[in-house]
Amino acid sequence: MNAVNPRRWQALIVLAAAQFMVIMDTSIIGVALPDMQRDLGFSQGNLQWVFNAYVIAFGGLLLLGGRLSDLFGARKVFTTGWLILIAGSIVAAAAGNAWIEILGRGVQGVGGALIAPASMTLLMMLFGHNPRELGKAMALYGAAAPAGGTAGVFLGGVVTEYLSWPWVFIVYVPIGLATLAAVPALLPAVQGKRGSVDVLGAIAVTAGIALAVHAIVRAPEQGWSSAATLLELAGAAALLALFLVVQRTVHEPLMPLGIWRTPGLATANLAMALLGAAWIPMWYFLNLYLQQVLGYGAFPSGAALLPMTIAIMIFMIGITARLLGRFGAKPLIAGGLLVLAAGVAGLSLVRPDGVFISDVLPASLIAAVGMSLAYIPAMMSAMSGARPEESGLASGIVNTTYQVGSALGLAVMTAIATSQGAAELGNLPRLTDGFQGAFIGAGAVAAMGAVLTLLLMRKPKQANAQPEVAQV
Repeated sequence: MNAVNPRRWQALIVLAAAQFMVIMDTSIIGVALPDMQRDLGFSQGNLQWVFNAYVIAFGGLLLLGGRLSDLFGARKVFTTGWLILIAGSIVAAAAGNAWIEILGRGVQGVGGALIAPASMTLLMMLFGHNPRELGKAMALYGAAAPAGGTAGVFLGGVVTEYLSWPWVFIVYVPIGLATLAAVPALLPAVQGKRGSVDVLGAIAVTAGIALAVHAIVRAPEQGWSSAATLLELAGAAALLALFLVVQRTVHEPLMPLGIWRTPGLATANLAMALLGAAWIPMWYFLNLYLQQVLGYGAFPSGAALLPMTIAIMIFMIGITARLLGRFGAKPLIAGGLLVLAAGVAGLSLVRPDGVFISDVLPASLIAAVGMSLAYIPAMMSAMSGARPEESGLASGIVNTTYQVGSALGLAVMTAIATSQGAAELGNLPRLTDGFQGAFIGAGAVAAMGAVLTLLLMRKPKQANAQPEVAQV
């Protein structure tokens, strides 16, 4: 048995900081989007690729990142992930056009997909000897995710307002270098094991998701029944089917299909996909509404989103776990999705001459509460039925599902918004009509998630004390 690492709590700081930065990468760019759109020439419809390029790479490669951690050692993969994230950050900061920006964001996502599973493996190695210490470490590690989301919103506003948008990426360089400097002294070397890498499966699932998103984004312009759209969707379906065939036939698949027999896994993943498909578009279009309709600058926009992110952090850390232990997963998932639907429905009433305190703040706080109530129970429900040796895989699948749902949901809501007038920058009534359409669509997705949870989820599991919650 390995000796207890005397520097494990200092190592936890490094791992929590990594989790903080990976999650912040999805929120820090939000308030910078309009400035990036102006400087890099993004169209209103293609602007979402600044977000989706990261999410598709991150979500599509998470399972591969976990497999590489097993084969080559978690510390090596953690280090490699940071090197890739730093490289992607430099490319994104230096981008002179939209395509280079998208490339940089995708490279950042690849780095994040290596860092996240490697961090979890290292944490289990450092604290697995003592269940009480492990629970405490998991709670601290989990809290880094909502903290990263909150800090990203505010820091993105400060940096964009008082420096410039490239600095939302430059900030990763010194932090990444400091993290890499701490790795040799604090993180344990992990011996890899023999095995193979399912490269074809990883390529198929990531390419399939990306092609589906691309088809949906371009559909309003090309037509939903156009040959180009139908061919892209058919190609995406073929790639995802290939992924399933590969998982069934290769000796060491990324995602053994037998895990889907785990009780509650399929329903919980469906809930997570629909939660991401509702929450992320709501957050994305709310940000654009604040800046493009209400005329907020980057810093005021970030400050306006701060109450929502603080509410999420408070509920996730202090309230939801207690409610989960008392009521179980199913009522909280369904109830949380319904509350989210109500909040997003409130945002669908925004006006061209709206006022933040009445048009945005109450509805955004309601939506934040709904998201906080649903997320942790869905995560726990997905993992509670898995065998101990499959818990890491179940965690990777549910996190991947959330990211994929986010990307596809944002693509669909962008298509709806564009068809309703969101591409007409400067025309505030039409722009608002487009954003309202996206909010209505996101609210409908959340409501559908609540109904499906009530109908399909059976024997909801009680949460255990290990809050492996914040891999989002």
